[in-house]
Amino acid sequence: MDNGLSVGEGALWVLAWFGVMLFYTFLDVAVWRKIAPSHAKLLNVISIALCMGGFLSLLKSKLHFQIDIAKGVSPQGISFAIGCAVVLYFLLDKFLDPVFEGMLPGSEERYQETLQHLREAPVLSLIQVCILAPVMEEILMRGFMLGGLSISYGKVTALLISSAFFALLHFNMVQTLSALICGIVLGLLYIRTDSLICCIAAHSGYNLISYFTMIFPLLNKP
Repeated sequence: MDNGLSVGEGALWVLAWFGVMLFYTFLDVAVWRKIAPSHAKLLNVISIALCMGGFLSLLKSKLHFQIDIAKGVSPQGISFAIGCAVVLYFLLDKFLDPVFEGMLPGSEERYQETLQHLREAPVLSLIQVCILAPVMEEILMRGFMLGGLSISYGKVTALLISSAFFALLHFNMVQTLSALICGIVLGLLYIRTDSLICCIAAHSGYNLISYFTMIFPLLNKP
């Protein structure tokens, strides 16, 4: 029988992944860019993929409840996922993000620096932002956190807690505020469809729309 997940246990795993994120960021900034600058982007993506694989393997070995990635996939669920991706784009990128950016100009400046960094290797950046990040974050935040906390505390409490942890994983304040709302929407999608694949599709779809609308204009700048 599944035993669920405590808030403290979930927080430790999220903190552990935060530490892994700091580790591969350190590798990128302090190692790859110095010893192999022409291949730093590729080495960074490989490092992230390897860190993800190792972390997920460790997480799986310690779980006392089941995470079934393939469960619940249906045409209706995929339709919901596509709809969520579009809704998130208009709700966040077109409506709320400009408000947050006006309130937090310092965070917006750092966010623009991140976009410029992604512009330097658009294909590798796309893999990182639109594939690796959604897969990792949905397994951790929806499959593990939301799924495990729902067993212990119920779906509403689990939704709010998992969304808050999801927001805290984002370094920039503008992204943190948007991620809180994004986490709630993706959490509702998971509750509705009971499908991690649908959540990954929605998350990837939203990131893909945002990526093309923000990065492609930068690529055309001299």
